[in-house]
Order: sequence, then structure tokens, then C-alpha cells
Amino acid sequence: MAVGTKGDQYTKEIIKRILEEGCLDKDPRPKYSDGTPAHTLSVNHGMCTYDLSKGESPLITLRPIATKAAISEILWIYQQESNDLVTFDELLGKNTWDKDHKINNWWEEWAIRDKDGNYELNDKGHPTIGACYGETIRRHDLVKELLKGLKENPDGRRHIISMWQVEDFKDPHGLKPCAFQTVWNVRHGNDNKDYLDMCLFQRSSDFLTAGCINQVQYVILQHLIARHIGMTPGRFTWFYDNIQIYDRHMEQAKEMLNRECIDCNPKIEINPEKLDFYDIKPEDIKIVDYPREKVKTKNPQLKFDLGI
Repeated sequence: MAVGTKGDQYTKEIIKRILEEGCLDKDPRPKYSDGTPAHTLSVNHGMCTYDLSKGESPLITLRPIATKAAISEILWIYQQESNDLVTFDELLGKNTWDKDHKINNWWEEWAIRDKDGNYELNDKGHPTIGACYGETIRRHDLVKELLKGLKENPDGRRHIISMWQVEDFKDPHGLKPCAFQTVWNVRHGNDNKDYLDMCLFQRSSDFLTAGCINQVQYVILQHLIARHIGMTPGRFTWFYDNIQIYDRHMEQAKEMLNRECIDCNPKIEINPEKLDFYDIKPEDIKIVDYPREKVKTKNPQLKFDLGI
């Protein structure tokens, strides 16, 4: 039986752990679209680690993963430094705002609204998710400070991006960040290469729907930052605090646990002509050696009701 990617192996371990050890919450905040409380089965504390320089990847073959949308979202937050939902639609290539004032992405559920339920619009006349995610990156110059620090003091141990800015949360905001902090370190390898290692800290993970996606997004971010400063992507480690499966996802969890992985070695390729972090577009980033069509056929997509 094919072992699949390292991400596949971690995914099965985590699903098994949650099903065997998970705690069912009693009074959840999220609700399904029909108003039913969205209960979860969860466990606390864990980590997954990958050596990117050796080709290890968090991408899974147990179900199809929307990598193009994931790439656009991580650029929207960290490169565009945006909370503008129309900007995100444009990155996704499906903007209908000018035509019929509709938002076509999953963040619409967290758009800032007035007491009557209407969008509160920014100075461009667009809906936003308020003072969180990309807006926090912009307010505090978090990426610019990271790039400056890594270039000027690569051996420093204070290269941190934290989107958990309590002062920002005093302004209207749609969703407090789940993947909220990264810590970056330079490692001088015995092979005379300088490696950029990174840890991602995530307070909460809706694992079946976004656990793989979040990891892939931050691996891509690590590749982009490493390229900007002229280093090689090294070790990526994902620390999770609380990781959960929704009560309406239990059958899907069992299905994924029983699925056979597809052996492959996916890689991230970036347009070699693009070195500057702020010049890279979604179409400059590709995931290769990933059998997308085989995954769709052998392990087809599953439906997940979202807790909002």
C-alpha cells in the first residue's frame, strides 16, 4: 500500500487520535447554516514537522485540495496586506462586485455589517473583514519588519509575526486569527547553505476542511520569504493548540481514515524571474508532481457543512 505524502501520514494519525481521544464541547460558538449548534470533537496540543529541503510536504492525497485558492488567500493576507473582500475576489479571478455587488469567497460570512445586516463599506466602496488578518499585517508593518530583520540580523531570534494584536480587536473585525503567529530562524547548514526555518502557531484548526490548506499556505509563504532574502526553505513546523472535527464531519473523517494514499512527491515551483516578495502573483506559484486528477478520481471530494 502506498504511504502517500508526509502530510497524509500526519492526517491519518490526527484523525485517529481525535476519534479515539477527542472531547465533545458543550456550548459551541459556531452554528451551521440551519442554526444548529456546531459541536466539535477535539484534542489539545500537537505538532507536525517537515524538512522542505528534503522534499517533505504537508499536501495530502486523501481528498482534493484547492491549492490555487489557498495561494491567493495567503498573498491577500501577507503580500496585499488587505481586508478587502473585492481584492480577494480579484486574486481569485472571479470578481462580480462591480456588476451585481456579490462577493464570491468564503470570507463573506465574516464581512463587517451594520445593525441592519448591510455591508459596511471602506473608502473604495467595498466590504471588508475589518481589523484582522491582512489589516493587522498592514497596521503594524509586520512583513516589512520581518524582511528587514532577516536581512540585517539573520542570526537574531526575534523574527516574529503575530496577528494576535489585542488593540486591533477593539475595532470591528470579522474573525480573530486562527493561524496567528510565525517565528522565523536562519540556520547555517553544514553544506554551506543558509536555510530559513519557520514555525507556525495555530490556536484552532477545523482539521478536515482546512488543516492541510493552512499548512500548505504557510509552506508557500516560507518559500516566498526565503526567496526574497536569498535563502533556502528549511524546516517547517506546525504547532496546533486545539484541533477539531465537527460533529457533522464524523463520517467524512472515517472515510478519509480508510482511504488509501497515493504515493507522490509534490513540489512548489516559483517563477525564477520573480525574486521580490511583493512582485510575485498567484500565477507565478505552481505545485508540480502532484497527481491532481488521480486524487479526484480515487479519493473524490467530500462535503463539509461549515460552522460559522
